[in-house]
Amino acid sequence: MTAYAPTSASTGWWPTTLFGYKVESKLGVGAASTIWAVIDPKTKQKYALKHVLRKTDKDMRFIEQIQNEYEVSRQFTNPVLRKSIDLKIKKTLFFRISEAALVMEWCDGMPLDKQPPAGVAEVLAIMTQVARALDSMHFMGYVHCDMKPSNILTTPTGKVKVIDFGQTCKTATIKERIQGTPDFIAPEQVEKRPVTVRTDIFNFGATLYWALSQHKIPTFITVKKSKRDTLRDEHIAPPTQYNPLVPQALSDVVMECVRLDPIQRPRSMGEVVKKLEALKV
Repeated sequence: MTAYAPTSASTGWWPTTLFGYKVESKLGVGAASTIWAVIDPKTKQKYALKHVLRKTDKDMRFIEQIQNEYEVSRQFTNPVLRKSIDLKIKKTLFFRISEAALVMEWCDGMPLDKQPPAGVAEVLAIMTQVARALDSMHFMGYVHCDMKPSNILTTPTGKVKVIDFGQTCKTATIKERIQGTPDFIAPEQVEKRPVTVRTDIFNFGATLYWALSQHKIPTFITVKKSKRDTLRDEHIAPPTQYNPLVPQALSDVVMECVRLDPIQRPRSMGEVVKKLEALKV
């Protein structure tokens, strides 16, 4: 049984323990999940714990997402990809899943959208690490499918973590429903075509575009449905238009990544890494 204790008038009631872990603080809230900082009482090790309660049958898909995240991320060896440590499932007497918890590596970082990089050089340093991490995931045969600023954590010491693998799937998967974040989603995700490494390249490019310009590109979700067929690459203003400090070569890499036709994007994230590493900022 989960025990709860009051914290303050503003935060309400928090669990004191979850699945045997001592709850230290709340880190954030997702669509149907809550992220907690927890301590293993036996080892004193600190972790992040993603907790999902099944209140209705619709919540089952969120439990399936953290099950998927566990199966994928427990395999990671790249230090920039947040690794999962354990998956806890609680069932009723009738073997119906009632709640689940994903225990993950601890990272004392802030999401990129909450703590934007200070300048172009910092953006390049962070995003090059992200590109290398995604390249290692692609080598394993997986596509992240939801790369965006809030899924990149950075620490004051420059450590970077890519997080949230709930939508991650095998390369060439055709999804039954549209999954992704509207401001960063690739056209093929909206049209429910196969997702590939080039899908991640688009999501990555849209994230890099935002980090450099503080503007978001138009996507097949953010433009009116009637205008999707007329949206062209040339309708997307380069990041240099918003931030003159962005080198032309870097702006060109971004624009290659966010081309609407997947075939026109770089062939691999490894190719993107080489382009970023060649830049001098």
